[in-house]
Amino acid sequence: MKAARVFQLTTLALLVVSAVQVGYWVFDQRAYTIDKVHAARAAYAEQAAAAQALLDAGVSAERIQQMLPPIVVVGGHASLAPKVEEMLRTEERRRYNRYAWEGAFFMLALGACITVIGRALRAEARVLEEQDNFLALVSHQFKTPLASLQLSLETMALRTLSPEQARTLIDRMLADLARMEAMVTQILESARLERGRVDFKSEPLDLGAAVTRVIAHLEERARQERIAISCDIEPGLKVVSDPLALDVVVRNILENALSAVTPHGGGSIALSARAQNGEVELSVRDSGVGFRSGDGTRLFERFTRLHPGGGSTHYGTGLGLFIVQRLMHLAHGRVSAHSDGVGQGARFVLTWPAAAQGQRS
Repeated sequence: MKAARVFQLTTLALLVVSAVQVGYWVFDQRAYTIDKVHAARAAYAEQAAAAQALLDAGVSAERIQQMLPPIVVVGGHASLAPKVEEMLRTEERRRYNRYAWEGAFFMLALGACITVIGRALRAEARVLEEQDNFLALVSHQFKTPLASLQLSLETMALRTLSPEQARTLIDRMLADLARMEAMVTQILESARLERGRVDFKSEPLDLGAAVTRVIAHLEERARQERIAISCDIEPGLKVVSDPLALDVVVRNILENALSAVTPHGGGSIALSARAQNGEVELSVRDSGVGFRSGDGTRLFERFTRLHPGGGSTHYGTGLGLFIVQRLMHLAHGRVSAHSDGVGQGARFVLTWPAAAQGQRS
């Protein structure tokens, strides 16, 4: 990484120097052309002066015309022939145009190279920043469940516990392990999506059944955190997607909603769906912390976790919504997030292509 960055910076510096050199070359050639034209005009002016002197000395105009073809004599006055004057102006314009076009081409090529390398450097800086954020985030997210596991195990090792106490500690350890497993799964899923290593199989699927499965899996957590989940999805709504991807998308959206409502000590999540214009739209509205209206697109960037004051997640790696967006893209669908502001809750809208009538799931 460092060697590549040194190469990029060195190349960028050389391109900038080359651009300066091309600019100087254009300026110098223009100055050179001006000097050459002025020198030619001065030489012709000397010839005109000599012709005038000869004319004054009694030499015939025909003789002068033979000796000095660029000079014409009109009314006893010697001057530069109009065609020669026009030739000088034409040559001057031609040189100007040539240098302008050549300089513009080279400047454009160098500018394009500088832009590409500049973008590469900015992209590399973003990658490095993401890596730093990722390491800090994962370290923080894994530290909490690991500390909880250590405390539970030390308690079980140092004390004789009743069956109820042991059961409580075991449940806590299983929950901590589940959290770590979920984080590892999200990290692996995001890496596979980023590299395009996903076997995506599109087929007609029952949206209501998928949502019901995910809600059943999360209802215990919702009950413990005093969150009411309501669902209004009419039977028969079918979408075209991959079965696993559909479950992952709905699960991540609902887990995000739960995490947004949890800091309020309870609340509600409402799901509804409708079919229109050959698409099926699933709306997930929560009464959680919300976010600033301008942060709707940032939520779907990798490792983005908005904090109180701009939205917050309870746990997570900042990869859940990134995974949702990529899977929706693979399904030829889309996802968007809306909020009226911090503390005003949020609404996520998922849209899939509707399965054609008669297709079997």
